[in-house]
Amino acid sequence: MLGNLELQKRVLEALDWEPGLDAKAIGVAAADGVVTLTGQVRNWADRFLAERVVKQLFGVRALANDLEVRLPVEARRSDTDLATAALRALEWDVEVPHERIRLGVDNGWISMDGTVEWHYQRFAAERAVRHLTGVRGVTNRIALQPRVTPADLKTRIESALRRHAEVDARSIQIETHGGNVALDGLVHSWAERDEVERAVWAAPGVVAIDDRLVVTA
Repeated sequence: MLGNLELQKRVLEALDWEPGLDAKAIGVAAADGVVTLTGQVRNWADRFLAERVVKQLFGVRALANDLEVRLPVEARRSDTDLATAALRALEWDVEVPHERIRLGVDNGWISMDGTVEWHYQRFAAERAVRHLTGVRGVTNRIALQPRVTPADLKTRIESALRRHAEVDARSIQIETHGGNVALDGLVHSWAERDEVERAVWAAPGVVAIDDRLVVTA
């Protein structure tokens, strides 16, 4: 395991290296593999990007994202304008069944409700509004409602994990109850953990994941 100071240094360097992120006002603390981000970012997209950058780093076992979104004056929008832009963004995204999603905006915070069949559609809806000017935050309450959950769901997931070059499927145990999937075991990095979740979400019929995987880096 990396020492606290070395991990903190790596995180700061990675954030500074990311060209799409203004990291000048981001503070980093590291303790036993747990990284805490504090400070301010200019928009919700930067907050999401900072989290993604940190999760990809070796030695990060857990992350607490306490970054505050503080919009510049020129980036602020009325809730009406932001709601209109968000609806338009959903309509223009080919992966989003926009007619099944309801939006609300309160002081720059977007909330989404509704039902879709697949996790990638729920993720795409959030991605579509995340980068809009004036967004302070996003709450995604879109529920999954698949048409069918296959009886061999566990077998399909195990096969998918074995196909992934970045995943050691031998260290992962899977339990399924209907469309609910529980994951236990060890992974070498947060990036590998994300790959496992991505593979599981791709299985037809999955509605929820209880990820209890432990990062050993």
